[in-house]
Amino acid sequence: MSGDEGGQPVLVRELRVAAYAVCIHEGKILLARFVGTSGKHWTLPGGGIDHGEDPLAAAVREVEEETGYDVVIESLLGVDSMRRRFPRGVGIEADHHAVRVIYTARVVGGVLRHEIGGSTDQAAWIDLDQIDTLERVDLIDIALDLARNRPPSGRVDAQRT
Repeated sequence: MSGDEGGQPVLVRELRVAAYAVCIHEGKILLARFVGTSGKHWTLPGGGIDHGEDPLAAAVREVEEETGYDVVIESLLGVDSMRRRFPRGVGIEADHHAVRVIYTARVVGGVLRHEIGGSTDQAAWIDLDQIDTLERVDLIDIALDLARNRPPSGRVDAQRT
């Protein structure tokens, strides 16, 4: 598939629904480092919700997979919606829509470790005052804003496209 006859790429619609956990303890936040095509970026532990899986259960599962910790979800912070276009191969472009369910969580067990064979390569507790120095995804800033302000709508701002 190389695009249409006019040279325009074929546009493929993608929807990804994912769940994430914000774990803050003693001035530090638990993060995982995502390894993607654009490099390595820190993000919240979390990820895609499997078909039929409850978002809360997905957040708990993903935190354990990416960090080694068992967590208890304490509250729903909000839902973020993000839409962007990405290349997906020669003549193919994705209209990617991400719906991200964001919870607060508390570590109740386990031992910090790095994920093996997954989408992340490190897990760490990072000082909150060091966040601005990290190569990171926007989800961290959105989640911290939700945690600070607790908007009744569960949204930081109007839908971004």
